Amino acid sequence: MSYLFIACTVLLTVYGQLMIKWQVGLRPEIAAEGLTARNIVALLTNPWVISAFAAAFGASLFWMAALSRMPLSKAYPFTALSFPLIAIFAVWIFHESFDLNKLAGTALIIAGVLVLSRSGI
Repeated sequence: MSYLFIACTVLLTVYGQLMIKWQVGLRPEIAAEGLTARNIVALLTNPWVISAFAAAFGASLFWMAALSRMPLSKAYPFTALSFPLIAIFAVWIFHESFDLNKLAGTALIIAGVLVLSRSGI
């Protein structure tokens, strides 16, 4: 059950990051003006951005549930899986580049999670 809670934590985190990127990308004035008070209010009242914050809150609840059943040192490495997932989705959804450095970094993250998940901590 702990791993299910961790998976929910990671997936909700990924969802939130993708939603915020999507909504910020839809507002070209942010790139031109920066995060002005008007732009911040517009983002904070956007239903998709609100859903991203709700996802972050949900991820926190699942994280607490996971930590109630598993040591932090064993659970925490799995949160690194959000990095490769976000990179993959960013390429697919936002057409971001995925070069050899990103591939190598993603492979290292996944290898690190595998090594740490097999340790006796």
